Amino acid sequence: MTDSSFPGTVRTVFVFVHGAWHGSGQWAATQRALAGLGAASMAVDLPGHGLDAPLPSGYLQPGQPGLLTEKSALAGVTMDDCAEAVLDTLRQARHHRRVVLVAHSAGGGPASLAAERAPDLVDEIVYLSAFVPAARPRFFDYLDSIQNATARGRSLNLGDPAVLGAVRINPLSQDTAYVEELRQTHYHDTPLDRFDRWRSALSPDLPLAIPTTPVIVTPQRWGRVPRTFLRCADDRALPTAVQDLMIAEADRAMPANPFTVRTLPGSHSPFAARPRELAAALLT
Repeated sequence: MTDSSFPGTVRTVFVFVHGAWHGSGQWAATQRALAGLGAASMAVDLPGHGLDAPLPSGYLQPGQPGLLTEKSALAGVTMDDCAEAVLDTLRQARHHRRVVLVAHSAGGGPASLAAERAPDLVDEIVYLSAFVPAARPRFFDYLDSIQNATARGRSLNLGDPAVLGAVRINPLSQDTAYVEELRQTHYHDTPLDRFDRWRSALSPDLPLAIPTTPVIVTPQRWGRVPRTFLRCADDRALPTAVQDLMIAEADRAMPANPFTVRTLPGSHSPFAARPRELAAALLT
């Protein structure tokens, strides 16, 4: 495989940043597909995510005692902590000729802050149905918008996030209605025989700082990095109306460097449902 065989391969490394409750492992199938096309990749575990994520003390116990009330071990995680995790991986990747930062969903906040702080480490940012802070600085600002009114999944949140210090869900719930809502929100087009494996890999806590901390980006730094938005056409967690709102507001705020926009079919989780299509889209 050479550069001429498939544009963007060999010399390019993709750095993946996952969304809420996920981890670096969510990208494995996409990374395999990219490797088959000659592209290198690395994936970040944001603090409090992945296999090392601390869990509420009763999460794996019968009846899950305290799940609604126990303060999260991630309550002290900050947006700076998350951005630094991204920056650490970007520094490792910089020896490649071209570095493409790919963020999914809530991962758009830490990825954007990392690019703002070190734009020379990033040659392109790809937002995969991800938060773009150019016009509204907090992810919650978009989640609370009218355009997001049709989003599913609000009933998945447990307890009081302000008390817990996290947005908590229960991927291991035994409530069939709850599990089905989780599937319909994030994985409705993932084959049923794989869905339970995907949900069991989720961690229950998203540090509250990720959706609530303002991320300020500037035209001189973040705004100068070429950016692409990959829309998810049947996204039920972050509907296309709010994806399009973020794109439009970012382009108005930073008109000198507008988004390139492409659309993928399916849900909020193409890395689960169609990783080969996602890999091909990244290399387009």
